[in-house]
Amino acid sequence: MEKSWATSGPGDGSDPTGPTDPDGPGHGGAWSVDLHLDALGKGPRSGVRRGLTDALRDAVRGGRLAPGTRLPSSRTLAADLGVARNTVADAYADLVAEGWLTARQGSGTRVADRAVPRPVASARPPRASGAPVHDLTPGTPDVASFPRGEWLKAARRALAAAPNDALGYGDPRGRIELRTALAAYLARARGVHAEPDRIVVVPGFVHGLTLLGELLGARGLRQIAVEPYGLGLHRDRLARVGLRTRPLGLDGLGTRTDGLAGHRAVLMTPAHQFPIGVPLHPDRRARAVEWARRVDGLILEDDYDGEFRYDRQPVGALQGLDPDRVVYLGTASKSLAPGLRIAWMVLPAALAPEVAGLKERAGASGGAVDQLTLAEFLTSGAYDRHVRSVRIRYRRRRDQLVAALAERAPEVRVTGIAAGLHAVLELPPGTEQVVVQSASWQRLAVQGLSRFRHPDAVTAPRDALVVGYGTPTDHTWPAALEALCRSLP
Repeated sequence: MEKSWATSGPGDGSDPTGPTDPDGPGHGGAWSVDLHLDALGKGPRSGVRRGLTDALRDAVRGGRLAPGTRLPSSRTLAADLGVARNTVADAYADLVAEGWLTARQGSGTRVADRAVPRPVASARPPRASGAPVHDLTPGTPDVASFPRGEWLKAARRALAAAPNDALGYGDPRGRIELRTALAAYLARARGVHAEPDRIVVVPGFVHGLTLLGELLGARGLRQIAVEPYGLGLHRDRLARVGLRTRPLGLDGLGTRTDGLAGHRAVLMTPAHQFPIGVPLHPDRRARAVEWARRVDGLILEDDYDGEFRYDRQPVGALQGLDPDRVVYLGTASKSLAPGLRIAWMVLPAALAPEVAGLKERAGASGGAVDQLTLAEFLTSGAYDRHVRSVRIRYRRRRDQLVAALAERAPEVRVTGIAAGLHAVLELPPGTEQVVVQSASWQRLAVQGLSRFRHPDAVTAPRDALVVGYGTPTDHTWPAALEALCRSLP
């Protein structure tokens, strides 16, 4: 319970302090400051003392007790509060030791004469009337579906079994428990040829991409081929480490590999091109690997949502065709939550030690506890169960999206829906920006396809929306879908 109190000195009728009071004689003036204490008079004695100490400190810090102000005696304040006098004396002593108060024989206890900056309240700007309520931007799963209970169980088991050295600085490649579990899982679920010694765990895909960009730069490369549509964040990060990005072509069979001539490295999303959604045709997968062998090149495979295939078995990773020419990059950001900050690279044997060294020198490393927990989550089968559960949920949302558009906006064609957590809504030419603006009026966050187009892409621009149906929670998804339908022409 909260209690407010105020005390007054002899100037307004209170009893003066006796001559034996260590705080000295009465304070000789009115004392009138309200302090709010939680649970005063209840709980352990130390709780009352701590509450009083905090309240007095806050009063000084906030300016309600100005420097030089004389405080009431410990006897007077204790009587006002209904607490033991020693409790007040101890609180005063704590604040004297901290420098907030001063205590001198004959002059009582006063607020120290020091500059006390007033705290500036961090004013939260009011939400604008047009601020988004529903978020359909791609790239994020429904974080409300994160399996908290199962994760906690896995964390307890992992910590109970972990050796003491697991909590040290450890191997820059990441915990061996996680690398071993990933090697088994990726071979089974994604067709990746993985060995623990060839895996480097990193705190996010972008961090891994940065390390690979530095590696390529150290080998003399100054450019890298990329797909004509993709995340600008990835292109910017590559540019920061000195690599120009050169866009390839794209058609109904996926990224055009005939444009790889003249390059020695390429970043691709072969299982589910982001954001268009088309998988790379088997012939082009083979040609990409042949190109890498011929020019001593390297393919960086971004397998960002490989687990989420709805209409057939997931397309296997390109890395399985040639583990010595393909770097496989995966992440827990889509399957679990981006806040875990866990991603991984499966590297050619010759590159693994060098990349691990770059990571060590960069000084960035993921938390050992989360790595141990994910290892337990994988080996116990909890990860597979979670992926199956959310795959069903996301497929249901995809089907609801397709059905709603067929009924409310039949002229809008939906593509890229065989896998992943987003869909591409093809729009009439020249209408993309109008629809994005209309969505903002519906307080809906959605992104146009042009946002993902490489500035130098030769592929003809298309008007479309990229709709992330994985982002909303289950209870907000129907309203988000309704807002989307109202935004469409």
